[in-house]
Amino acid sequence: MGHSAAVWDYRPAHELTSDWNGNPYVILRNPQGASARISLHGGQVMSWKNEHGEELLFTSSKAVFKPPKAMRGGIPLCFPQFGNCGSLEQHGFARNKVWAIDNNPPPLPPNDSNGKSFVDLILKPSAEDLKCWPHSFEYRLRVALGADGRLSLISRIRNVNGKPFTFSFAYHTYMSVSDISEVRIEGLETLDYLDNLFHRERCTEQGDALTFESEVDRVYLSCPNAIAVIDHAKKRTYVIRKDGLPDVVVWNPWDKKSKAMTDFGDEEYKHMLCVDGAVVEHPITLKPGEEWTGRLEIVVVPSSFCSDHLDLHKVRF
Repeated sequence: MGHSAAVWDYRPAHELTSDWNGNPYVILRNPQGASARISLHGGQVMSWKNEHGEELLFTSSKAVFKPPKAMRGGIPLCFPQFGNCGSLEQHGFARNKVWAIDNNPPPLPPNDSNGKSFVDLILKPSAEDLKCWPHSFEYRLRVALGADGRLSLISRIRNVNGKPFTFSFAYHTYMSVSDISEVRIEGLETLDYLDNLFHRERCTEQGDALTFESEVDRVYLSCPNAIAVIDHAKKRTYVIRKDGLPDVVVWNPWDKKSKAMTDFGDEEYKHMLCVDGAVVEHPITLKPGEEWTGRLEIVVVPSSFCSDHLDLHKVRF
């Protein structure tokens, strides 16, 4: 009989290496063969593969892997600003900075480590960062890979400043899909959303599920803690669970905008979809010494399992 996940020696199951540009990254593995790759540039999950070696995250064939530019794909971290709704660069600076491995992080609950391969990273502002955003913070990130292949990210942002600060946030998750026209999202029905294609006009989702026939750039508000992204062609479903992240951003650039992006292939919009756990409508304000935590967990299941057994409104961490 094999060892159970509860006694799997999880912590040594990660390794530190570097890519062809010399950028360091961490690889997480589980006993079944699933893996995740996290770059120290941006603290960005670059790859997430199941036990069969299938890539579950999208990365553009034209992505630039050289700092300081963020890589187009994976899971960029948008902090302390999401999008262009502030004075900072698009999506903030965290995704463009070099993170460090945190060898002595404050403890997390046992469920966030038991039976998981994980790495802890930390970002603190540089003197350059403080010039454009004058707030001292500690941003701790744990990326974990479960024995069943699920990927989880836990962000802990603490105010170590002498005054309050406010930020918005998103896990800008690029999912790999077979054909965007064969994808639907369940769990967002009847919700209000801000439509970025129409000057952030507030609308209400009318359909039973969200499907895709043209460009979509929306922020769904006050969302449930779980949604499902169903890929009919591959007969698999991404189940996204979140905590501390009330909003969900949904984005696909479609054909016209794809052709305008230098780090994105003209036809690649057909094979990707961004679905982000986010804090956008009501940014977080932290007083000195306060800490915010935002959790994201993604698991891939057969679509038949999801439809028959998963009640999204009852999902909990």
